[in-house]
Amino acid sequence: MTTDVFSALANPVRRQLLDSLREGPRAAGELAGQFSLSRPAVSEHLQVLRGAGLVREEPRGRHRYYHLQAQPLAEVGQWLHPYEHFWRERLRSLRDVLDEEFS
Repeated sequence: MTTDVFSALANPVRRQLLDSLREGPRAAGELAGQFSLSRPAVSEHLQVLRGAGLVREEPRGRHRYYHLQAQPLAEVGQWLHPYEHFWRERLRSLRDVLDEEFS
């Protein structure tokens, strides 16, 4: 099953899984322990992330370790890039209003 990166990132559980993997590879059980979800539910989220190419699975004996694959996030960065100017401008405007208010 292939999933696009944007669909994979739409779910907060999957974003939390990716955040956990920034620190390094983790066993599936360790990842599942971070949530109040069942292990099969977390496993489904990991499968979606794998389908989007955001994680890779490494079998080690009876355990499965997951590694972050950050390259597909470049697609997200490229899509967001044109909007950076908009947000910088909005933040500057907010700063100006706050400076006036609290000066």
